[in-house]
Amino acid sequence: MTFKEQILQGIPTRMPSKYNYPEGANRAPKRKDILSKEEKQLAIRNALRYFPKDWHEELASEFAQELREYGRIYMYRFKPDYKIFARGISEYPAKSTQAAAIILMIQNNLDPAVAQHPEELITYGGNGAVFQNWAQYLLTMQYLAQMTDEQTLHLYSGHPMGLFPSSKNAPRVIVTNGMMIPNYSKPDDWEKFNALGVTQYGQMTAGSFMYIGPQGIVHGTTITVMNAFRKVLEKGDTSEGKIFLTAGLGGMSGAQPKAGNIAGCITICAELNAKAATKRHEQGWVDVLIDNIDDLVTRVKQAKTSKEVVSIAFIGNVVEVWERFDEEDIFIHVGSDQTSLHIPWTGGYYPAGLTYEESNRLIREEPEVFKEKVQESLRRHAHAINNHVAKGTYFFDYGNAFLLEASRAGADVMAENNIDFKYPSYVQDILGPMCFDYGFGPFRWVCTSGKPEDLYKTDDIAASVLEEIMKTAPEEIQLQMQDNITWIKDAKKNKMVVGSQARILYADAEGRAKIAEAFNNAVASGEIGPVVLGRDHHDVSGTDSPYRETSNIYDGSKFTADMAIHNVIGDSFRGATWVSIHNGGGVGWGEVMNGGFGMVLDGSAEAEERLRSMLFFDVNNGIARRSWARNDEALFAIRREMNRTPNLKVTLPNLVDNQLLENLF
Repeated sequence: MTFKEQILQGIPTRMPSKYNYPEGANRAPKRKDILSKEEKQLAIRNALRYFPKDWHEELASEFAQELREYGRIYMYRFKPDYKIFARGISEYPAKSTQAAAIILMIQNNLDPAVAQHPEELITYGGNGAVFQNWAQYLLTMQYLAQMTDEQTLHLYSGHPMGLFPSSKNAPRVIVTNGMMIPNYSKPDDWEKFNALGVTQYGQMTAGSFMYIGPQGIVHGTTITVMNAFRKVLEKGDTSEGKIFLTAGLGGMSGAQPKAGNIAGCITICAELNAKAATKRHEQGWVDVLIDNIDDLVTRVKQAKTSKEVVSIAFIGNVVEVWERFDEEDIFIHVGSDQTSLHIPWTGGYYPAGLTYEESNRLIREEPEVFKEKVQESLRRHAHAINNHVAKGTYFFDYGNAFLLEASRAGADVMAENNIDFKYPSYVQDILGPMCFDYGFGPFRWVCTSGKPEDLYKTDDIAASVLEEIMKTAPEEIQLQMQDNITWIKDAKKNKMVVGSQARILYADAEGRAKIAEAFNNAVASGEIGPVVLGRDHHDVSGTDSPYRETSNIYDGSKFTADMAIHNVIGDSFRGATWVSIHNGGGVGWGEVMNGGFGMVLDGSAEAEERLRSMLFFDVNNGIARRSWARNDEALFAIRREMNRTPNLKVTLPNLVDNQLLENLF
């Protein structure tokens, strides 16, 4: 069968041969064995409903084996034998250009060059899944290929519920992931209901098909690292020869070393999984690979002396690096962590003192012992960080739940009031006040032709638009504008592309709309092929997350999720091609609600109308919420927007004199 025929087929009419798992693949860790006997039977019953009854006897035992061995039913037998990657949009069988673009985005998320655990349909973050199993993938591909522009596909945590009649103005796909009744949203609830095959963890851009490989994280990381150094360096000093120490090359890809190179510092990124570290080195996301801590110390001292700009992947545990650098008196200017601590007990964080293999054995066979080791390591980790901070290191939480889990482990990370953490999150200190409150966030696009030359044309278009906007931009956002102009002009040189021909930059509502309009005009003129717009959920409006995206909201509402819900509903009727809303994301199941969108620009007048309406709301919804929380930068941004947009009328806060409150209680 041809590729197109396989897509159109959906679930095969003849049962495929048993799957041989490829050697050397980066497998997802075994999930917790949490189901009772009756629940395991229910999981098999749930899985078999995708297939004809005469297949059930053979598949039942096979799926039971998968459940025993992996803690999940992935249905490996049904993984298609064609290569999964972002083909040009014209290569997909589809009645709708919008649907073909969504197929492209899904396949990019599952490309082995992009995805963390592609065999298990996991894109990044340790458990950020596109689908729960391969049957869901096959059915979704089939539905998208059959879809017209007057139908909408509804996906329930990866399960394609079906195509429903709608209208041309409706989204083509509605995605929900992990939408739980609140009392059933603890980590073990995810383990249970995911094992039953009824929900999934979509992370942020995995389950919304908007992941673009490490580049998507590199840009925000670059902005963060650059501004972290700006906070600690004297005016006129540079980051050359200065150290940024962090961890995590698996779940969060190769973003940190690449960002460190762009920011112009020495980056040391520890990663215990040798396969993940080697993959990022081979892909060019990190310069040097070292697996011996003595060699690391020597290499870092050499880099400091020569004021080198270099990124080093250390195959080992970051706790040992913090401790050894303390002993060697190697000064760390900036420190953080990007391990997947939203899933600390299932491979998101590997404890010091154990090998990667021994840790995975404990996860499978002695989970309680593994949990003790993780918490012991977190206490040790925090202690080493505290030692460096006492010497002047600037440490920030990177929104991966490091401080949250360290506090739960009893580590010394709490402020004197025993309520707040002693270290800020990067949103509190950097991205919140400098970017999100002004409306700047991670705007993304993908050139569906698959042609690099189309991407380079969009780079030039975006740079030209931003330069024009900057001529009249107020002083408050000049730095943000210049950082992003520099970024987009250097993007080709920095070799960002893995998978689809994609790009990202931080822009506000004005920048996003004007760039998108210029793209749509270029599509209309035949200069480039159709373009998919999107963003990270980690943005101005998309995510309610008290320990990350909304950690700089101080009116008590950071634990509410109204903004994310309004965002996805508002985008859906203002022109989004697809929308998604997820429980979970970078800080963990039950800790965040986040929404995203995709929009296809096909060069039409209708696309121009949609982009203007939707992109405006998508950003200003969040600025309005942030201004109501009394954030100064957001108050500036929303007043500026109301002055130039007469139809926008936002409720503004009346500020209260602190002295008035002091003696009330």
